[in-house]
Amino acid sequence: MAEEKALLSVLRKQVRSVPPLWLMRQAGRYLPEYRDVRATTKSFLDFCYSPQKAADVTLQPIRRFHFDAAILFSDILVVPDAMGQRVSFESGSGPRLEPIETPAQAQRLGEFKIEHLSPVFETINLVKTALPSDVAFIGFCGAPFTVVSYMIAGQGTPDQAPARLFAYRYPDAFAQLIDRVVEASIDYLARQIEAGVEVVQIFDSWAGVLPANEFERWSASPVRRIVEGVKARHPQTPVIAFIRGADAHLPKLTQMIGADAYGIDTALDPAWAVAQTESNVPLQGNLDPLVLVAGGEALDREVDSILAAFEGRPHIFNLGHGILQQTPIENVERLVARVRRGA
Repeated sequence: MAEEKALLSVLRKQVRSVPPLWLMRQAGRYLPEYRDVRATTKSFLDFCYSPQKAADVTLQPIRRFHFDAAILFSDILVVPDAMGQRVSFESGSGPRLEPIETPAQAQRLGEFKIEHLSPVFETINLVKTALPSDVAFIGFCGAPFTVVSYMIAGQGTPDQAPARLFAYRYPDAFAQLIDRVVEASIDYLARQIEAGVEVVQIFDSWAGVLPANEFERWSASPVRRIVEGVKARHPQTPVIAFIRGADAHLPKLTQMIGADAYGIDTALDPAWAVAQTESNVPLQGNLDPLVLVAGGEALDREVDSILAAFEGRPHIFNLGHGILQQTPIENVERLVARVRRGA
């Protein structure tokens, strides 16, 4: 009988002497082979909807570093795109959407059309057939608050003020948008699982801007509903929740959300995270992406510190946020070797 994949065993609460390793945004612009493929596509969204190319870049970091998991190459904004909201990506300035500024505009949003995302499921099928047998396959979606923040502002903003103002002024309309993204995300993740992913991660990149009394309503509760919806359809599929900037909420997050594992961001002290959570709860993280850029002894120290902090409990080694474009390849190689020394 084949040994269970390292990532999957940790998500089932097993402790491994060498933790499984993957990196958020590991298929990205720091890789020259990624840039070569990206140069052949007209736009970033076209790239996401090109199954052969998206499958290729999903597999690139596995070929180069043999991480313990591949993560689907796509984007969180394919969900509003499948609702008919115009989405584009402008070079050097990130995503652009037709902003939703009033409840009336929110009402005019179209129905979520899962068939619009057929190219994503085709990508999953292609990756699944090419993935090494010991490498897990992760799918993902954006959490409702983060996705709706882009939908309302029409772009990324430092503090998500447009979405937060909308929520204060029009709480019912905001709740309806959140509900629609919750339902769409459940369908989307379920279809990813049916196409072949083995784990799903929910990214809430902007929940940390919410005041404490808004956090449960707009971040934790919607994420919990997605977890419940996915588990109702696929109870054996592990779910990772990554709620960036929500460090103070970590002790109760594990009770509120019901995910199988929790990603922790760069700002959180691993020793505190370990002390505040039950010893069998898998945690993922949390190397600073900038120390991966710096490399050298600083990288070695931080890797060793994280490994020591999580020793004896289920842990997935990862960054505290996405890998940066300027990251040297040799530093990623050094990271992999450092985490796996003695393996």
